[in-house]
Amino acid sequence: MKKLIIAAGTGFLGQVLVAHFKDKFDEIVILTRGKSKISDSIKYVNWDAKTLTGWENELENASVLINLAGKSVDCRYTENNKKEIYDSRIDSTKILNEAVLNCKNPPKHWLNSSTSTIYRFSLDKQMDEFTGEIGDDFSMNIAKSWEKAFFETETPKTLKTALRTSIVLGKNGGAFVPIKMLAKFGLGGKQGKGNQFISWIHEKDFARAIEFAIEKELTEVANIVSPNPVRNYDFMKTLRGIIGVTFGIPTNKLMLEIGSFFIRTETELVLKSRNVIPKKLQENGFTFEYETLEKAFKNLIKQ
Repeated sequence: MKKLIIAAGTGFLGQVLVAHFKDKFDEIVILTRGKSKISDSIKYVNWDAKTLTGWENELENASVLINLAGKSVDCRYTENNKKEIYDSRIDSTKILNEAVLNCKNPPKHWLNSSTSTIYRFSLDKQMDEFTGEIGDDFSMNIAKSWEKAFFETETPKTLKTALRTSIVLGKNGGAFVPIKMLAKFGLGGKQGKGNQFISWIHEKDFARAIEFAIEKELTEVANIVSPNPVRNYDFMKTLRGIIGVTFGIPTNKLMLEIGSFFIRTETELVLKSRNVIPKKLQENGFTFEYETLEKAFKNLIKQ
């Protein structure tokens, strides 16, 4: 009896995983802040991601636990939002550690969200799991605290993997939808200098990489990114070519600052250079279906 638990699994990435794993597990349980229910053979169980209220019983005899909990960073970095970003990641990870330790038969493998943003801004060096350089700013320090909360509690019966995930490109969610709309309206030019790298992964490869990490029992940290980060300029140019838009108005840093204020987000989401590669996945034999950005975009547009 194979059982999968996905904590905070009702969002974009959770639904990508449910679609991928629905025929690979006998039972799937979603921990959600919504109401407990059963829908389409998926069991939804309410939790607050902070306290033990009964949901923890679902972890008994689970094969895999995947935790996706964490407030979106697509917001203004006010003090309140920064606290919520921090607390939502740390609290959920700590309470899951407690729940796992309390199990008689805990999950065999726990994969916890992290982020490729943990690495420093890099125009010069590709960051892998072994030689990548960890940075020091608000987002990077959040990531470090997140992984510390995950790994500092030993779970002798449960393998642990931190998923350092990049931008996931999907048809129905994530960053691709708004970026595609900008490009269609002629706003798909370079952002800032345009030389910053974007690390990305197609939604199907995201799910496949997690399945691979489970099958191969990869532990510690794993970069869940495509092997080909691209510069912002080339990212936008490739997208324009796929959707048939001949021009894209560039957006300088000042314009981005003004725009981000009005849409209540931060410019670092597009200006930081994330130059990350999936060395651990590749060294263990993982192959990508969507290795190039052009192939990924063509698939997402075709859908």
